[in-house]
Parts: sequence; C-alpha cells; structure tokens
Amino acid sequence: MIGRTPAAAPELAWTEDALLDGRVRLRQPAEGYRVAIDPVLLAAAVPATAIESVLDIGCGVGAAALCLALRMPSCRVTGIEAQRDLVRLASANVDLNRLGGRVRFMAGDILNPPPRLEPGSFDHVMANPPYLEQSDGTVSPHAGKSAATIEGEADLARWVRFALAMTRPRGGITFIHRADRLDRLLAQLAGRAGAVTIFPFWPGAGKAAKRIIVQARKDVTTPARLLAGLMLHGADGRYTDEADAVLRHGAPLSLD
Repeated sequence: MIGRTPAAAPELAWTEDALLDGRVRLRQPAEGYRVAIDPVLLAAAVPATAIESVLDIGCGVGAAALCLALRMPSCRVTGIEAQRDLVRLASANVDLNRLGGRVRFMAGDILNPPPRLEPGSFDHVMANPPYLEQSDGTVSPHAGKSAATIEGEADLARWVRFALAMTRPRGGITFIHRADRLDRLLAQLAGRAGAVTIFPFWPGAGKAAKRIIVQARKDVTTPARLLAGLMLHGADGRYTDEADAVLRHGAPLSLD
C-alpha cells in the first residue's frame, strides 16, 4: 500500500552474561546458539602481541575477540559476522567492555567479505567455524543456531582459504574445531601453511578429545607438532586448575 511505513524488525531478545570471571560482559541472544567455552579457549591460544592485528571470522557476539583484547592490551581485533543481529550485539559489547578503538565488528561473511578488509593485512586470523557438515547436522528450528553449528555454502575448505588469504606472509591462523574433523582441517592446510600445531582438549582422564586447536603459519614449511594439550576436568567433574586458569583468569594457552 502506498504511503505505508515498513514495520521495524523486532529487536533480538538478549541476556547479559559474563566470561573470564566477570571481566568480560557479554550480551547474547536469549535463544538459539549460546556462548560456551570454545571462544574463550580460542582466544587463549592466539599469540598476538600488543601491536598486532587479529581478524576473527564468524565472530558472533564477539566473545573470542573481547577475551583476546582483554588479555592482550593494545592489540587490535576486527570481527566479521554474517548475522546482522549478532553484529549489533557485538558492537554493543565493545562499548559495554570499554574497548572502543581496539575492537570493531562488521557485517559480512567469507563469501561476501566487507570491502574494507584488505587481504594479507592481519598478523593473525582466528575462527570458531560451524562444526558440522550439512549431511551430518540436525537442523535446529532456530536459524541462528543452525548457522552457528552447521556449515552452509561456505564449507571448511572455504574458511581455511579465506583465513590464509587475510593473513600476512608468515602470519598465523588459529582454528578451534571438532577432533573428529582434524583430518579435514589438516588437508586444507597442506601445502599452504606449516608449523602446524595440534593442541587437544581432553574432557577427562582416559577420555577421547572432542575439541582441538589447530594453529599454523602461512607460507612456512616447518614440521607439524602434536602437543600434550589440556585436561579440562578432574575426577570430581570440576575444571582442573590449569583449565580454570584459562577459563576464569584469562591465562594464555602455550602452544610454543
């Protein structure tokens, strides 16, 4: 109808939560995908120095970016996210944590990246991509959760290619992923990056790893390394002291 004003999109319902024992305040959707420990572990693994720049691909509401910026004062973090509702929350989280000027988020994805992103300009790229292939995942009725957990047109190969394209020569990329997709991830890095470091997370003693960090450097040929990793839970089911230091106190993960 001529003259009708389009209805405004309903505001996304959100809750305010905390990471790193309350040092990071985080607004996130009340329903659908909710931040767990993976972005905290990812941020802890990125070896950025104070003067370096980091790109967070598929940043969601900014959990990993904010944790990294808090741990490494003065490093600069840029995040891109395809879901505009999440970009708005992520930008609000920057203000909430008083990190304006060092952390910024923008709408875009790896198939249609923002034109402001210059290839080869970042010291590090980090990513917490969807863990499931389309053929493996049960589609959630919540579109946002499905987008965060099940690959769309951009599969793992495209995530890796984009991460390498955005990284400067000899720069680093860091992925957190499911342990049972390690072979796929390593295959995408072969011939493109070296100094591959694999860091598993063990749920408990005698239990198989479910998550892994894979870190690599672009355009180098140094051999791969498999590290001891981190035990997340003790016999009593609580976080180990080592895991608690990372998840509550912001300690880095040593991948050296």
